[in-house]
Amino acid sequence: MRLSIGSSAWWGAPKKFDREIKERRISWLELFYDLVYVIAIARITHHLSLHISINGFLEYASLFILIFWGWLNGSLYHDMHGNEGLRTRLMTLWQMMIIAALAITIDHSTGKQHFNTTIVFMIMQFYMTYMWWSIGIYDKEHRRYSKPYIILFLLSLAIMGISLLLSQEWLKVLVPLVIICNYSPAFIAHGLLRRSSLDLDLSPSMSERLGLFTIIVFGEVVLGVVNAISELDLTAISTWLKFAFAIAIVFALWWVFFTMVSNRNAKKGFKNATLLELLYIPGLISLGLIAACFSSLFNADHSFHSLQKVFGYAMTIFFISISLLMGLLETPDKISMIIRPVRISLFFVALVFLFSTLVIFNMDSLYYLLVVIIILVAEILYLNSLYYRLNIGEEEDKDKLAE
Repeated sequence: MRLSIGSSAWWGAPKKFDREIKERRISWLELFYDLVYVIAIARITHHLSLHISINGFLEYASLFILIFWGWLNGSLYHDMHGNEGLRTRLMTLWQMMIIAALAITIDHSTGKQHFNTTIVFMIMQFYMTYMWWSIGIYDKEHRRYSKPYIILFLLSLAIMGISLLLSQEWLKVLVPLVIICNYSPAFIAHGLLRRSSLDLDLSPSMSERLGLFTIIVFGEVVLGVVNAISELDLTAISTWLKFAFAIAIVFALWWVFFTMVSNRNAKKGFKNATLLELLYIPGLISLGLIAACFSSLFNADHSFHSLQKVFGYAMTIFFISISLLMGLLETPDKISMIIRPVRISLFFVALVFLFSTLVIFNMDSLYYLLVVIIILVAEILYLNSLYYRLNIGEEEDKDKLAE
């Protein structure tokens, strides 16, 4: 039998977005795709560690949001339309090449970083626009939902092109417009879906992908600790104490995040799914900021007190983000009673770290890390106590029923 170019046997037309695969497993292609983002995130985080300032943070946040937008669109495409065909693999390859090129241009020493980075982002923008447009060729029902993406993505592409003709001062206005154009189509599509009595949920596999991306950023935090410690005197006991405390902090942050967020699906509805995806952004950016702080925390060339403030702000955003994320996740009946005190405790920890930015502590970085560990361990013990008290209460209720 002769195969045509549109045959799913080898080319693989994208599957329709309303045909969800139950219990879909993350493919090796998706994991390979994520690897290139490890490099991109590492590059912008390293750049931030060398330029910890308001302007440096705004640049980092802008780059991170646009990189995350690229990852999110590519991941959602694979989740909703991907298959084992050649087309899906080529689409993935092209995006990996674009992100790898972006990693090269970031922090390059040619003096044309803005121009080179903008050109690569324009290529990525054009690619995303093509990706949304091309789905309509195979799935006519999808065309009306793709229009907001195509129109606003093209508008974003035009704004990027205009930015090349203007001074970099205009970026303060143009970059937010690009971000708005890239993230707003989902809310317009939500309205179109509701009119058609159709709704989409965030699949369990996509929830898992978001967790994997979070692990990528956690990896940068560990790398920040390693980079900082490697520049110290490795024969000093204090160096290894700082290393142990810093790694313990990273592990505690991981524990809190994945205990509260993992293994729980997003609440039903396209709007909840979109808001959940967006709420990951401040949490991930705060982790990147923590990584940059660790890279410079023990460096004598940086002011410890200023880094203490930045670190405190980052921790504040991180804990608030977790608490807000929990509000968009489905809660098993078993633990629904403790969700409210858990979220309140996370906000309280955020306030503690916010307060730490207002008070200057005259202490060595080693003792500061120890104080941070004490706060995090206290929160973990409190969360554990809520859970175990709930289990004990259930066991007592069962015993009473048995009697």
